[in-house]
Amino acid sequence: MLLRGKSATGKSDLAVRLMDQGWQLVADDYTELYAHDGVLYARPPKTLKGLIEVRGLGLIKVDHLDQSPVVAVFDLLSVGPLGSLGSLGSLDSLGSLGSLGSMDIPERLPALSRQSFEGLDVPRYSLQALQASAPAIIRLALKAQAQSLFYSLEA
Repeated sequence: MLLRGKSATGKSDLAVRLMDQGWQLVADDYTELYAHDGVLYARPPKTLKGLIEVRGLGLIKVDHLDQSPVVAVFDLLSVGPLGSLGSLGSLDSLGSLGSLGSMDIPERLPALSRQSFEGLDVPRYSLQALQASAPAIIRLALKAQAQSLFYSLEA
């Protein structure tokens, strides 16, 4: 899978949490994509192979894969400063947070989306990388995708 997002959206943080659960890194910060025999692959550029940047620690050498099929892309949403309740906005008339400062919130029931890379379409999902359940949400999305478990209200 491919994690992508703007700077400071939590890409490397999420990658570290996934690696702590047994996943392996392909690339951090920059990833080369290529198509071969109808499959999209990711690989690290030679200069960054086996390295991950961890805020507060710097560049760390880690075990990695030289390449991996890309079966899904996860767009990581901005999380903005949440230092105080005042930055959260206010409750709307339905009791939900109407505005969370500069935080993006994934749609509750998004339509299935795809992204084209190198002429190949890949399923695309949105996620807040820094939420505690992000690794579990990724596992669930990949399982639902592989086993055709997504249910659409649009019949």
